[in-house]
Amino acid sequence: MAEAPKPKKQTSAEKRARQNVKRQARNGAIKSSLKTINKKFLEACASGDKAQAEALLRQTAKEFDKAVSKHVIHKNKASRKKARLAKRITAMATAAPSKKGSKKS
Repeated sequence: MAEAPKPKKQTSAEKRARQNVKRQARNGAIKSSLKTINKKFLEACASGDKAQAEALLRQTAKEFDKAVSKHVIHKNKASRKKARLAKRITAMATAAPSKKGSKKS
């Protein structure tokens, strides 16, 4: 009597392909949320609302840190982005008093 054929073993390449599809979807969602929160922060800076910008800076920094912990972006990239955003807040603070104090004669 003939034996039933053994099921073919799954190759590691097939498994990696499935994993890559899942990771690509997750990473894309995380990167998209980073872009969205970053855009909200920049809009708050452009409108001159310092209080809202500071709140969004904290939220944005938190999102960048989460992305780093999930290995979506490199830690140095997150650090660079956070520093540049903080620099915008500082620029808002220094630019605001000079506009109020200057008068043209």
